[in-house]
This record gives sequence, C-alpha cells and structure tokens, in this order.
Amino acid sequence: MNEEELAALRKAGAIAREARELGASMVDEGVSLLEVAEAVEGHIISKGAKPAFPCNISINEVAAHFTPRTGDKLRFANGDLVKIDVGAHVDGYIGDTAMTVEVGTRNWTNLIESSARGLAVAMEIIGEGIPLNTVGGAVDRAIRSNGHVPVSNLTGHSMKRYNLHAGISVPSFDDGGAVKVPGDIVLAVEPFATNGVGQVRNSKPGNIYRIIRERELRDKAAAEHFRLLQENFGTLPFCERWATALDPKASVHLRMLVRHGLVFAYPILTEVRGGKVSQKEHTVVIHDSVAEITT
Repeated sequence: MNEEELAALRKAGAIAREARELGASMVDEGVSLLEVAEAVEGHIISKGAKPAFPCNISINEVAAHFTPRTGDKLRFANGDLVKIDVGAHVDGYIGDTAMTVEVGTRNWTNLIESSARGLAVAMEIIGEGIPLNTVGGAVDRAIRSNGHVPVSNLTGHSMKRYNLHAGISVPSFDDGGAVKVPGDIVLAVEPFATNGVGQVRNSKPGNIYRIIRERELRDKAAAEHFRLLQENFGTLPFCERWATALDPKASVHLRMLVRHGLVFAYPILTEVRGGKVSQKEHTVVIHDSVAEITT
C-alpha cells in the first residue's frame, strides 16, 4: 500500500467521521430523516469526497439498509434508537463508519454501550496475522458481558478501491474460521448488538440499489437511465434520491432494472424478533504491521 493510497484512505476516513458526527448531532425529535441524510451526504461532497453509499438511517429493530426517499416525510420520534452509517470515498478509497444515538430518552444507553464495547475490543486486538474468529470471539464476549447478544448474521467486511464488500468478513462471534487478517488490507469492523435473538431477516427494499450486471435493454429510456447510473455510481451503492436527481422517472426505470436483474435492491434488515439494535463501526487500515483507524 503506497503513500498516495494511504493519504486517500485517511482523507476519506476523516471526512466520513465528520459526516457521522454531523448526522448524529442532528438527530432529534421531529427532525426529518431526509434532512439528516442530505446534510450528511452534502458535507461529504463539500469536503472534496463523494458518498461511498447513501447515508443509512436505521431505527429501532431495523439494523441496516434504509435511507429516505425523495420527499420522504419520516421524522424521528422520542425514544427512537437511531443508527447513522456513513461512507465517503476519495478516488474510490473508502471510509465507512457508524454510531448509534437515542432520541430524548436514556432507555437504550446500555445497548449503545454494548456495540461500542464490541468495537473497542476488536480495535485493541486486530492486526496482521490475527485470526478473524479470535476477533469475533472477543467481540461476542464483550457484548454478552454487557447483557446483550451480537447480531451473528451481520459482519464487518474488507474493502477495496470502489468495492465496498471485497470478500473477507469480520464476524462478531467465533465462527470457527481459519482466515487471518492479511497485510495491506482495509477492513470495516462493525459490531451490532441487540436485546433480541441476534439474527436479522430481509424485509422490504430500503431505497438503496447497486448495479450487478450489464445487458442490452430494448426500452430506450431505461437503457439511457442505466447508462446514467453506470456513469455516476459505477460499482458502488446508490439510492432512489440520487437516481431521481438524474431523471425524474427514476423510480419507474429502477423497478424495470431490478426486474431484469441488472440492479440489486437492498432489503431492509430487521431483527427477527423485533429486538432493538445498536451499531458502532470504524474503518481500519492494516499496513506496515500497523492497524490504523481512519474514522
């Protein structure tokens, strides 16, 4: 990993961190989710980066993969447990980070602390050559010792240039795997904790999409929209809001593109028993025998 790549990763991480803190600071009763998402994404752009994915705002039992639509009227309510998950990239080099806040109450302070403890333990031990199942086991123990369980079917992930999920998973429990942390790798480590059973399931689509393959389309308007999506978002996730900014008929085209298998619609992930979910995430760059947190 050369100095130019490291500089881009550090800049992306710093901008993602700023955007995460901005988003979290805006969460309050009556505030629009759309206002927060647009502010987070706008901050990333204003700092000379681009969003690596739409700002995820996931509330209560929703763990991941929700972002507001164009004109969305959803607002935060008192007692909501809110995950803000933010990604920024500089020339394709990604910083991915998340935190959890509570709206107006202190009912979920301990649950927020559980995912924070899990991440802190992971950051203490992760490094080149460390077995990932060892990291996962430590996260599991930290969360359980605080009275909660990890979400076992959500994992952290390796990242490469313009590739948010690059093949290596970082579990939040000891999965018995033999994979060790390689050198010169970027990892997003993101423990989720819950007072439920520790599993999430797919729900309805959450307005987030990604191009997954190419093919010829007979519908010229849909084909042109697909070209615009490729040109603007490439291999990274995007959302209905961004697509609509390119074309007012984006929703119609997206339905067709999903139906034809060119675009994947991410499902909202919800805790299977309706348990509340917290999340905390950092990006860590493993290089030169160092584990450097960029976010």
